[in-house]
Amino acid sequence: MAESGAAAPQSPVAQTIDLLGDRLTLAILREAFVDHVRRFSQWIDRTGAPPAMLTARLNALVEAGLMERRPQQDGGDRHDYLLTELGMATWEILASVWAWQREWSPEGLLQPELVHIDCGHRGPPALMCRHCDGAVGTRDAQLELDPESLVLVARSGRRRSTRNAPSVNRVDLQFTEVMEAIGDRWSALVTGLALSGVRRFGEFQSTLKISPTTLTERLVRLSEVQILTRSEHGTGREYVMTPRGRGLFPIFAFLLSWTQVAHPDELPLGPKLRHRDCGSWLLPALLCRGCEARLERTSVRFEPFPFGTRLPR
Repeated sequence: MAESGAAAPQSPVAQTIDLLGDRLTLAILREAFVDHVRRFSQWIDRTGAPPAMLTARLNALVEAGLMERRPQQDGGDRHDYLLTELGMATWEILASVWAWQREWSPEGLLQPELVHIDCGHRGPPALMCRHCDGAVGTRDAQLELDPESLVLVARSGRRRSTRNAPSVNRVDLQFTEVMEAIGDRWSALVTGLALSGVRRFGEFQSTLKISPTTLTERLVRLSEVQILTRSEHGTGREYVMTPRGRGLFPIFAFLLSWTQVAHPDELPLGPKLRHRDCGSWLLPALLCRGCEARLERTSVRFEPFPFGTRLPR
C-alpha cells in the first residue's frame, strides 16, 4: 500500500502533453529550430512573452532535458539555451504541427516550409512506419489502451487549460488552432480516443473516467473548431472525426513515440499505437513525397516565412 501523503506517480504521456502541449513552448522550440535562437533576449523580442513566463518555460525545458544552459562567451552571468539530443528529437513533432497548421489553420502560410535537402522537394511529408516502410494513415493504426495507465494519464500531475494559455505577439507563433487539440490533457485524450474510433459520449466517459460536465465542454469545443462533428446516429449522439481532425494523427503518433524516447525506463507508458499492416508497435517516421526517402533531421531544413511579407488575398 502506498504511504499516506506520497506523491502520485507521474504518467510519461501526461508529462509529454503538459510539456509540449503549450503554445509558448512550441514557439520557443520553433525559433530554436528555424532561426537557431538561443538567447533569452531574442525570445523576448520574438514572442513578446512576459519575462517570468519565458523563464518558467525555459526552465521546464532544461529540467526535462530538452535544453541545456551554457554560459555566453562574453562572460557575465548570462546564458545561451541550446537544444540537446532529446530536444532535437522533437523535430518530427514540430514538422507535423507545422504541416497541419499550413493545411488547416488561417495562419498556415506563415508556418515554416519543410525542404528535403537531398532532392529539393518542398512541402509537407507523409507518415510512414519505420518497421515495414509502409505508409500510415489514421485507419492504419490501432490504439491499444491499458485502462489503468490511461486513468494515470488523466489524473497525474498538473492540468492546464487552453483558456489560460500564454499569448505570443506574432501570428506565426500562436499555434492557436492546434492548441484546441493538444493544449490541455483532457482535450488531447478525447482527441486521441476519437482518432482511434471512439464516437459515443458514454464510451468516452467510461474509458477516461471523466465527469460528464468536463467531457461535454471538451466535445463542444472540439466540435466548434471542426475537429469533431456531432451527428445523431440511431438512438444516440456520435462525435466523428472530420478530415481536419484526422489530419492531427501524425502529431499524436510522434508525441507517443517521443514519450518512449524521453522515458525509456518508465512503465506503464500509457496508450500505444500498433501498425495494423505489420503488427508492430508503430515507430513513425516522415517520408518525402518527392523522392519517397525517409526523412532524418539532418536531411531537412526549415525555411521560415519572410516575416512582414504580404499574404495573398
